[in-house]
Amino acid sequence: MASAQLNARLSENVLEALKDYFETLDGHGANNLYDLVLSEVERPLLRAVMQHCNHNQSKAAQVLGLSRSTLRKKMNLYGIE
Repeated sequence: MASAQLNARLSENVLEALKDYFETLDGHGANNLYDLVLSEVERPLLRAVMQHCNHNQSKAAQVLGLSRSTLRKKMNLYGIE
């Protein structure tokens, strides 16, 4: 599958998840949605990339486009070893 198709699929999944989230609120207000979404996406992203890279932090940082120290900081934040 082409990269553009994968990107579109990911975007569609995020959009659907957000629609579900707003429906679940049942009229209640949302707070700090930006931070909530980032933390809910970032944790599984880091875990998946680490697994994909066989827990090689240098390779994972490269895949993510982060410095190794930033990757380590984020891993510590989310309790990922």
